[in-house]
Amino acid sequence: MNLPNALTITRIFLVPLLVVVLLTKFEGQALLGIPTPIVGAAIFGLASVTDWLDGFLARRRGQVTSLGRMMDPIADKLLTSAAFISLVQLGLAPAWMVAIIIGREFAITALRSLAYSRGVTIPASPLGKIKMGSQVTAILLLIVGWGPIPQLAPLGYAALWVVMAAAIVSAVDYYRRFQRLVNARVTDVNIVRERREIDRRTANREH
Repeated sequence: MNLPNALTITRIFLVPLLVVVLLTKFEGQALLGIPTPIVGAAIFGLASVTDWLDGFLARRRGQVTSLGRMMDPIADKLLTSAAFISLVQLGLAPAWMVAIIIGREFAITALRSLAYSRGVTIPASPLGKIKMGSQVTAILLLIVGWGPIPQLAPLGYAALWVVMAAAIVSAVDYYRRFQRLVNARVTDVNIVRERREIDRRTANREH
């Protein structure tokens, strides 16, 4: 296993640790003398850094693999979904907003899987990168605002609205590109079939 894939797996293993730290009621709301919101934010921040680092190293070292391409989005969704659900449990994020954000993730995953089954690959969208960046920002601000710096909580809520807007817009963008790419694929297949049929008829006439 190469280093980028190892970082992706590390991110997956950090998910349950993050949930335990956020949802366990430690005495004095501190872990080893450190406020649990700070520990939770540090774990989430570290996991988010591995998200950037594994892709960077994979491209830099030429270690892009099918396993990495499959595991990376799964790790991202596990991390952000676990963080958002924990925030809902703590009363730090509205459940309906989190439902929309997580629902979008599953819908896009299903759409990309359907496209792949038809021989079409939907490339990542710049809107998706904006969504991911705003997700990380919102989660960090809400976690830290829960603890020692409550002044950051309103910024976290504002970032959460950005996440939801980006999630909806990027979902619509993915669907439009899916339709366009699949239709183009069907057209190409029909053209190839027509050409083969013409070639077959021409060959039969010559005989």
